[in-house]
Amino acid sequence: FICTACGTQYPADSKDQNLPPAQCAICEEERQYVPPGGQSWTTLDKLRVGHRNAFHQYEPGITGIGTEPHFAIGQRAILVQTPNGKVLWDCIAFLDDATVAIIKSLGGVKAIAISHPHFYTTNAEWSRAFGAPVYLHAADKKWVQNPHPGIKYWDSETLELLPGITLIRCGGHFPGGTVLHTAQGAGGKGAVCSGDILTVVTDRKWLSFMRSYPNLIPLSAREVEAIGRAMAPFSFEAIYGHYFDRVIERDGKAVLEKSVERYIANLNGTARPAGT
Repeated sequence: FICTACGTQYPADSKDQNLPPAQCAICEEERQYVPPGGQSWTTLDKLRVGHRNAFHQYEPGITGIGTEPHFAIGQRAILVQTPNGKVLWDCIAFLDDATVAIIKSLGGVKAIAISHPHFYTTNAEWSRAFGAPVYLHAADKKWVQNPHPGIKYWDSETLELLPGITLIRCGGHFPGGTVLHTAQGAGGKGAVCSGDILTVVTDRKWLSFMRSYPNLIPLSAREVEAIGRAMAPFSFEAIYGHYFDRVIERDGKAVLEKSVERYIANLNGTARPAGT
């Protein structure tokens, strides 16, 4: 069963395999929400009737994958291709035979890495489809609703997944909040796949950082400063965010630095008024 609000997949009720869980633990928590109409569920078979996945290549080696029409919170995955193998960054709920065939025609997936629990979705299905391990930060282990043998927990501050591909624990939105750095991205200048750990905002000129986006709960200055420190050792030009159109193509590292500074200044009441 798949939660229609957040896209998280659950096993059937332990007492009755025909029943979904009573509630979604992800949506009941303050970083997500139960819709006004209440909790509802679907399945992959039902989704396959009217949905499909669209592919968009941003640059050679970086391709976005998203579901149409919009489902759950509109998660978008990214296929990162390198000479040493391909990594699926973040996970969307919808998976069908066409998606599997397209990705396998590109060489398949060597590993799956996920930024935080709002993207765990149907990662067990993706893992089985490609025979790929799923890397999740151990700090968020308690949010795994559908455990399976393919999950690999890591608990360091960084993890070199493949040569030139590094997972970076930033925390913030979730304790294990992770971004992916690819040294090959942006023509060798480096790129970051950020999910909403580093959120590319609507104007695509800044980033922001929140504990809860739908419920508007900010992070503390301490937590945002820690994100800046975690990213400091890495060079990058481009940032690929949560949605298809949330991309910063140039000066990504400088955008991060000024965004951290602006956020903290606003918390501290020292931000300059707009236009000054």
